[in-house]
Amino acid sequence: MPLLTVSIKGRLLFGIPKKGFYLSRCTHLQFFRSDRLDVCLVQNYPIALVFLPASDISRQDRIEESQMWPHVEEVLKLGFGKCNLQVQVPEHGAIQSVEDLVGKRVATSFPNIGGEYFGVDKRVGKERGVVVKTTIEYVGGSVEAACALGLAEGIVDLVESGETMRAAGLHPIATVMSTEAILITAKKCVSDDSKASFVPLIQLISSRLVGGEAGKRYPGHRSPTMSRLEETDWVSVSAQVERVEVARVMDQLQAIGAEDLLVTTLENCRV
Repeated sequence: MPLLTVSIKGRLLFGIPKKGFYLSRCTHLQFFRSDRLDVCLVQNYPIALVFLPASDISRQDRIEESQMWPHVEEVLKLGFGKCNLQVQVPEHGAIQSVEDLVGKRVATSFPNIGGEYFGVDKRVGKERGVVVKTTIEYVGGSVEAACALGLAEGIVDLVESGETMRAAGLHPIATVMSTEAILITAKKCVSDDSKASFVPLIQLISSRLVGGEAGKRYPGHRSPTMSRLEETDWVSVSAQVERVEVARVMDQLQAIGAEDLLVTTLENCRV
């Protein structure tokens, strides 16, 4: 039996993106990864890391599409990989509402979600008393090209910035769901007594990820701290602001006479 197979026995399997060094850094897991292996052992905890391609990152849309919610539980929203699963149609076409797509073809890489969305009563039309259902066509990639190629009258696809869709001449008419990267755990880890030792590890990882997210947002301390300086009438002030507000706040402080403005970044914290 291969050594790695023996070594991962009794360890919590933790799947992270192949390029997810942020996740491993903010959880402070110590490991060495071989260039040829997508599995490695954590040295300071009984955990085995499994490096996954970007397409396998856990998000609500992927859990929903694979119909895995009965088997997994969402532990934490990770704050990245945010996008919307939207219904998109040609911007200058005749179809400009979801109801207009009834009885038409919709291309998508999410046939389960798309089929359920267009399967509800208000999206099933009637023509001369006959029920007409929307046809869901599965497309594995470049879904945004389906309308231009004549494969469909509309699409259901993930949209982040929307630039790709606009370049294809499409625009959104409905949002099916919003989604982002999440930390999930197998429900059997909680219910199976033989895996009871994994629960504290899952809680530890979750707590550290929360701290990492807080560290990304806040480059300062929880509340303003004022310290007197040797020079008369001068004090040092330390305050917490959200990262996106740093430049604006520094401009405001400088405008009212503050000097020696410094920004200290937190990598991880508990707030």
